[in-house]
Amino acid sequence: MDNVTMTPPPTPVTPPTTNRDENMWAMFCHLSALVGFVIPLGNILGPLVIWLIKKDEYPLVNDQGKEALNFQISMTLYLIASAILIIVLIGIVLLIGLAIFDIIVVIIAMVKANEGVAYRYPLTIRFIK
Repeated sequence: MDNVTMTPPPTPVTPPTTNRDENMWAMFCHLSALVGFVIPLGNILGPLVIWLIKKDEYPLVNDQGKEALNFQISMTLYLIASAILIIVLIGIVLLIGLAIFDIIVVIIAMVKANEGVAYRYPLTIRFIK
């Protein structure tokens, strides 16, 4: 008798249950917010346009579009408050900090959305439910 061990057949790999297009459009909801660094209010208009176009087609895009919009509206309000605080010089530091924070969490949200995970931004006021 040989010392041959029988190995079980490999288990088939199941494809991801999430839709790649859905993940991509959810990621674009977050990515489009970076337009605000080039076009005034583009941080709100970008996610708004994608959300309005794709919200009925993909549930993840509906969720992440609202999340991106709520966060960008909140960030706009925080930036306005920081701009007012420039008078007392603390606003400059706040503006820089908010811009860096915005970029970092948007990148994190993009990665999570591309993985099919519903991301929740910190410091977000929920205007759109």
